[in-house]
Amino acid sequence: MPTFTAVDGTALAYHLVGEGEPLLCLPGGAMRASAYLGDLGGLSKRRTLVLLDLRGTGDSGVPDDPATYRVDRQVADVEALRAHLGLDRVDVLTHSAGGDLALLYTAAHPERVRTLTLVTPRARAIGVDFTQEHRREAAALRAAEPWFTDAHEAYERIWGGSEADADWDAVMPFFYGRWDAAARAHAALDVSQTNMAAADLYASPDAYSPDAALAAVRESGARVLILAGELDGSPLPRVAAAMAELLPGAELAVQPGAGHFPWLDDPAYFTRTVETFLHS
Repeated sequence: MPTFTAVDGTALAYHLVGEGEPLLCLPGGAMRASAYLGDLGGLSKRRTLVLLDLRGTGDSGVPDDPATYRVDRQVADVEALRAHLGLDRVDVLTHSAGGDLALLYTAAHPERVRTLTLVTPRARAIGVDFTQEHRREAAALRAAEPWFTDAHEAYERIWGGSEADADWDAVMPFFYGRWDAAARAHAALDVSQTNMAAADLYASPDAYSPDAALAAVRESGARVLILAGELDGSPLPRVAAAMAELLPGAELAVQPGAGHFPWLDDPAYFTRTVETFLHS
């Protein structure tokens, strides 16, 4: 397992999976160990996935200062990894809450990013977010599922303020296009792979200056793909489209039947879409 040292002295780990040109992969969660990305549906057959364990997650060290969990403070970790790898420019792929980290990295180091693949991303960094109403809208699409009633009741309790583990467990089917054995196994690792205390600090409102970040990303020249899931509420496809409209030339793909983890729902569609973008 290779490691490198962050500017504050924290030892950070990354994992190399596959072969081909490197693809720097930033996990979401927020603050979930990169293991949940797996081989991204077989994308590792086409690219070497450089899977970063964010500080305090997976095999990476715990920083002395918890304030460094804030997403904007982790931009320096991404740049340190790029320099460690000896790459002048990088292709970046990120998922979910990692979208904010990737966008902030692009804004801070525009000359270093060749392509940016945002998979079911959050984009508070450029002023776009999803809401409880968005989740309700997406949840309604699953009304015919056998698990819907129990899961929706749990969602209502969460929206009402519940933090019970049982309720969060019950809503997990909404995040997957198919609630099959693979999805269940993937979801079962969520809590053990996530640094919950760090996640609470990751998205501090002070981390974001959306107007400045958006202007910098627009000027970066990086090619952008936003890949949304048809059944996902975070973001809804129309919210993903709004993100794409903010970024000149950004491509939008909506994966049919997919939830928040599209590489699990249809690996062939996912890998074909990402690889086509990277090589176009």
